Amino acid sequence: IIIDAIIMKIREGNVANRPVYVAMGLNLDGFRDVLGIWVGPSGGEGAKQWMTMLTDLRNRGIMDACIVCCDGLTGFPEAIQATWPLATVQTCVVHLIRASMRFVSYGDRKAVAAALKPIYTAANEDGALEALQAFEAGPWGAKYPAAVKTFHNAWDRFIPFLAFPPELRRVIYTTNAIESLNYQLRKVTKNRGHFPNDAAVVKLLWLAICNIEDKRARERAKEAGRPKSEPRNAPAKLVEGSTIQGWTKALNELSLRYPERFNPTI
Repeated sequence: IIIDAIIMKIREGNVANRPVYVAMGLNLDGFRDVLGIWVGPSGGEGAKQWMTMLTDLRNRGIMDACIVCCDGLTGFPEAIQATWPLATVQTCVVHLIRASMRFVSYGDRKAVAAALKPIYTAANEDGALEALQAFEAGPWGAKYPAAVKTFHNAWDRFIPFLAFPPELRRVIYTTNAIESLNYQLRKVTKNRGHFPNDAAVVKLLWLAICNIEDKRARERAKEAGRPKSEPRNAPAKLVEGSTIQGWTKALNELSLRYPERFNPTI
């Protein structure tokens, strides 16, 4: 399960910025689907809202989740443990890098990003810790201690994916799949001002997803009869029913790592 939030202007007495949570699931066949859209309270993301959302997912039939990938949301690990006690919570590495880059001046970002790369590409947790310590002891760590602190604060939720092989790391490395969806949703909503209520937001976003998928399907249908020698430029599925590249290898690794949870369902 991959979870992210986008901010919308919604009227609740006064117009306020409120988070809209989108959850995307990846099933055993490697297909992605939007599991739900929820509007949170003003004031940001919190544990109570996450608990409400995850309980809704469980009540609708998601009895277990192997891995939940998010962007370091406050209170999320506790809500996960209460809903799916066996799930692994993984911080999105891309979000973590972006968070550390907030403290880096623009001219240094390229060099600092290159210096951080050995941390998240390490073979295991020990190698990642050595790389982080080397970065901290080097000139960039001395110049930007807040960037080092960002990794230390998120360490427990950053390292789970380091225990997985490359095939599985690529699946859980980032929330980019859902960010691509959110990018399309922002294009639909950016010129609409504010929304009158929560229901209007959820309805518009869901209809936007359906409309994008239908439009892309029509474009693919137009190119379906072309010879293989001719280029095909129609966009792929946005999310509904789209597949993960290299999913077969990732599924094999998951089944070996979680045999007691996979065997009853495969």
